[in-house]
Amino acid sequence: QTTDSEVANKVAEYFYNSSEDKKFINLLKILAEFKPDNCIIFANTKVDVKQVSRFLKENGVESAALHGDLEQYQRNDVLVKFANNSIAVLVATDVAARGLDIKELAMVINFALPFEQNIYTHRIGRTARAGESGIAATLYWGKQAFKAKKMQNSTRFFADADKLPSNQSISLKGKNGTLVIEAGKKNKLRAGDILGALTGDIGLNGKTIGKINIYDKQSYVAIERGLINKAIKGLKNKGVKGKKFAVWIMS
Repeated sequence: QTTDSEVANKVAEYFYNSSEDKKFINLLKILAEFKPDNCIIFANTKVDVKQVSRFLKENGVESAALHGDLEQYQRNDVLVKFANNSIAVLVATDVAARGLDIKELAMVINFALPFEQNIYTHRIGRTARAGESGIAATLYWGKQAFKAKKMQNSTRFFADADKLPSNQSISLKGKNGTLVIEAGKKNKLRAGDILGALTGDIGLNGKTIGKINIYDKQSYVAIERGLINKAIKGLKNKGVKGKKFAVWIMS
């Protein structure tokens, strides 16, 4: 459990008052201002999650939505891609994000103040782990201003989101793509087998290969985007330990 004092020591906290009709644009401006390597945007409802994720995609920010309407396999796919740096921005409700454990999270954004103070503390405690520093930005508007004012202290920075620069470029993409191999634990496939196939006959540098997740019937492999087609071609032609399996890029 992260306490308020522990969070304050490690997380730089920013609060941005916004015009309600500019809240989506101002969210983009916050992302452009900080340019985090990765980020979770928390929204209070699944409707907001869907709207934020759609808006980000329409404006060139790769993101995925995590909410209660997803099937379990869809949830798993989103979590795998965010954890292995195939997507840089995750938009989620608090309930849907339970159990999500990202050790190196650069930034948390609250799209509106959460309903409870302890939820705020828990959200921003997801960044600045293992001695690292982190950033938390909260966007609020309308009647939330009264609640935000009560949160003011000497360590929190308050500003007007409408006055943030609007001409900053933004390009937030995960550095990897995710390969899916139609084989897993039930095929006695191990992470070392996949790594060996990719770095051996296929000739990839081990540093270009990220997280490998092995499940019962499928395996997920993070590979730098520029090399993913080479990896697919190699696995289709040469297989893993002499066995060929279906391989594709997770969309």
